[in-house]
Parts: sequence; C-alpha cells; structure tokens
Amino acid sequence: MIHSGLHACARADSWRDRYWQRLAHDTLDAELILSQALAMQPIHEGQRRLFSLAQCMETPDLLAGQVRQHYPAASSARLQRAYHSVLHQDLALSLLAPLALRLFRDGRVGLPTAEQIFVVPVEQDGQRQLRWFMEAGQTEVDEQGFVARMSELTTDWYPFFRRMLGVSPGSYWSSVALALGAPFAAVWNLARPGPTCELAQSWLKGFQNEASAFVDWIPVSFGDQQTAFPQRRGCCLAYLLPDMGHCGTCGVHRKQRLQAACVIARSA
Repeated sequence: MIHSGLHACARADSWRDRYWQRLAHDTLDAELILSQALAMQPIHEGQRRLFSLAQCMETPDLLAGQVRQHYPAASSARLQRAYHSVLHQDLALSLLAPLALRLFRDGRVGLPTAEQIFVVPVEQDGQRQLRWFMEAGQTEVDEQGFVARMSELTTDWYPFFRRMLGVSPGSYWSSVALALGAPFAAVWNLARPGPTCELAQSWLKGFQNEASAFVDWIPVSFGDQQTAFPQRRGCCLAYLLPDMGHCGTCGVHRKQRLQAACVIARSA
C-alpha cells in the first residue's frame, strides 16, 4: 500500500504527522489503514439505553446490579470483578479506541462526556451482552485538546471502576493504554516494529495518567514475522469467564515476550 502523495510533505510537528510519516517510510497509506480500522469497530446505535456512565458513577450499584442480573454466572465476588473488568475493557476498546483512530486520521475528534456514554444490552453470538454506546453531538477537539481531555476523563473515571467495581489498576490502565494506542495497533504487523514501538510508547507517555506504565510496546516475533506488539502489564480476568481465555496481549505472557524483545533488540 503506497502512502498518498497529498500528505507526503507533512511536517512532523504533531503526533499525527509523525505517525503518517512513520507509515510513509514503510510505504503504508495511513488514511486507508485508519479508515479500515474504524470500519471494523462495533456499532450499537439504536439499542435500548439502560443508563449513562454518569448515572453509574453517581449510583455505583446500578451497573453492578445490572451485571448480576444480566450474567447469572457472576455468582461470586471474583467473577463479578471479572465481568466488571471486561465491561470496562469494552468501554476502552469500543469507544475510546475509535476516538484515537479518528484523531490520527482527521486531526480532530469529538469527545464525549460521561452523560453521553450509555450501557446498552445487545445480542452477540446468540448471547445477551452488556456493551457501551456513545451518542453523537460531542464537542470537537484537536490533538492537544484530545491528550488533555482524555487524560482528565480516564483519571476521573478511575475511582468508580477501581473502588466501586473492583477493577484492578493493571486491568484499568492497560485497557486505556490499548485504546489510546489503537492507531499503532492498526499497523502492528505492517509497519517496521522498532520505530513503531518507540513512537507508540512516546505517544502514551504524553498523557497525564498511568496508561504508559501498564503497556510496553515491544517488537515480538510470531514465526518469521516481526511485529510491533502492545504487551499489557495487567490482566482483565476474561479467562475466568465462560467461553473465554487469555487475551493475546495478557500480562501472563509479559516476562517471556520482554525477554524475547531484548534478544531482538540486541540482534538488530
């Protein structure tokens, strides 16, 4: 895929510009890749709204009670924490990740308030699931506004998920980090790993939150393929739930992959 000539001369004075130039060096079309990644995101528009994230934070048992009602398997405190962690991960990957993708594609993006984010029940693979939906009409921000506002939002939401729902710091912040790193995940097996990992990690460090401390972007080999990989330091506990196992980025793989990454770095 050849990078379109329109942006070939873009200045590298913003994260978006650096990303586009990074992909241009690898003859990748940033606009096409980001648009394809956005097209794969789930859409739950039109579903029945149960309550907003703001209402959940005001009355914590709203969400906890809905989880107990919706998932009969949540029969213990440990399993309830697992469902809460996976539900937060869905908030990060289904709503926050597309925002990062749009920012890197368009240079601007609308950010929601907690009042504009809703829990919705959906049918997925023949099963009833709880997911998150974001209504339209947000105020658009540029890259600087995105970093500042997203730092604030994720920090403001943390006490609710941590103290009220029992989501661990590692699970919460690694899910946020994966979401914010979505533009880099879109080229994890396409772009040159070393420079891509460096750029992705630097991008995360620009946020005034704990996200960068809970994901390491490292070069990882899968067979003969070198990839740029976001290795979590935490675990969302999905493996405790029915028909689910460890995520590919799970912290259970961290030690082995970091050791392998050091070998790759030394041989580069």
